[in-house]
Amino acid sequence: MNSKLANIIATYFGLGLSKYAPGTVGSLGTLPLVFVLIYFGGFIALLVVAVILFFIGVKATDIVIKESQNEDPSKVVIDEVVGQLLSFSFLSFLAPEYLTETSGILYYVLGFVFFRFFDILKMGPVKYADTKIKNAYGVMLDDVFAGIFASILLLGVLFFIVNR
Repeated sequence: MNSKLANIIATYFGLGLSKYAPGTVGSLGTLPLVFVLIYFGGFIALLVVAVILFFIGVKATDIVIKESQNEDPSKVVIDEVVGQLLSFSFLSFLAPEYLTETSGILYYVLGFVFFRFFDILKMGPVKYADTKIKNAYGVMLDDVFAGIFASILLLGVLFFIVNR
């Protein structure tokens, strides 16, 4: 992978170049992809794309890290893309109809907020990956863990609302 392609991937087509909150911009920019994947392919499409982007993201992030000589460049947001995709994984598996209806906007907002919460707060394995794994895998894995935590919380909210 050449440097130009690595930067396009790592910045998620330039969203990571935002002056303000590139991680948040990258996460927001992932939501249309989430909708399309769930609507047309469901859980399997979401998971397959997340896994593919994880491994491509590791390679692209590694190149950007080496070029910038920064362990976690803020312009790298492909990790947020993967984490944000995973935020909707459990819900897309157990109750995809809540993510493909117009009323599903609530779940997209909550999935976004929960993911950003765990990504910023960095507890448990999120913090471990962020602080102890000093390479492209660490950059990617902290957001994977944040996405899984967000997915669990989002599923909890669904069951709380449905079972009221």
